[in-house]
Amino acid sequence: MNSTVYTHRIRVRYSETDQMGVVYHANYLNWFEVGRTEFIRETGVTYRSLEEKGILLPVTDVSLSYKQPARYDDWVEIRTQLEELSMVRLTFGYEIYRVADEQLLVAGKTKHAFTTMEMKPIRLARVVPEVYALLEERCAGGK
Repeated sequence: MNSTVYTHRIRVRYSETDQMGVVYHANYLNWFEVGRTEFIRETGVTYRSLEEKGILLPVTDVSLSYKQPARYDDWVEIRTQLEELSMVRLTFGYEIYRVADEQLLVAGKTKHAFTTMEMKPIRLARVVPEVYALLEERCAGGK
């Protein structure tokens, strides 16, 4: 896959850490969402605009693999790419790195379905072909 990789940096906030001083594991899912949201925004589409068109992207599957902990005040980089796209589903891949030493901290994936507001599956290419075309271009590695 030669998909475009979108990067977004954040600083680990104290509230995201546990008593051991490391990022609490569930926060990585929030960071995946940040990466996904910003990736989609980079295509010229926003979640808000999708919802205004009556389209949702519910998560149907998540996988994470923890490599190293992130700690309070670390700068981390969320690298997001669209790995798979069909008319009814898409899969994002994520890698989260510590900026200071380029250490891979977490890798994972989220799978999503395109649905109506009532959670009924739709074929995105038929409902909003212009949005599907933008995602397809990103999946192929275009800007």
